[in-house]
Amino acid sequence: MLITTAACGYQFRVAGQGPTIGGGGAPITPKADAPTLAIINFQNRSTEPNLETKYTAYTRQEFMTASGAQVTTGSGPSDLILKGQIIAVIVPTLTFTLQQTLESRVTVYVNATIEKTGTKQVIWNQLVTASMEFFVTNDLQFNRVLQTRALEQAGRFVAQDLATRFLYHLESYGTAPAPAGTGSSVTVPIPSGFTQ
Repeated sequence: MLITTAACGYQFRVAGQGPTIGGGGAPITPKADAPTLAIINFQNRSTEPNLETKYTAYTRQEFMTASGAQVTTGSGPSDLILKGQIIAVIVPTLTFTLQQTLESRVTVYVNATIEKTGTKQVIWNQLVTASMEFFVTNDLQFNRVLQTRALEQAGRFVAQDLATRFLYHLESYGTAPAPAGTGSSVTVPIPSGFTQ
């Protein structure tokens, strides 16, 4: 089993930030006429505490470098506002023995909406999901650390996905809503028991 585990590339090291997904591309410089965007703190409707602060920070970071918009900080005026909600966090078991769970996965569901500041017109809406796997050990405290790291990585992946999707929207439609039937507003299935 040790040989199989080593061959899969899994590591149990927890010190430091840990690996990040993507993020290797060069930053995208917003155009001179790019809209300004304020990102307000996410709402957390999941049972996982304190995710809203981290997910908001990840989203601000990604939108500053990869969305094509000029992200504003503080209480300054902006053309657009991004509102996010963490809809749900699911932690299913992937592999197990009769005695113990061996591997789990965290899956997060996040909804993001961008609207015009003055008119409150929604120009962009996305419901996205991201998953990360982690090993489960006999140490409950260590397992929690691994699950927290997986949640953080999933949040970074969500932020990157949202920034990339909004960049495509800006390049295709500017600050206007996408025409009906274009598939710009993408949704993913939400698990039963949760509502958007």
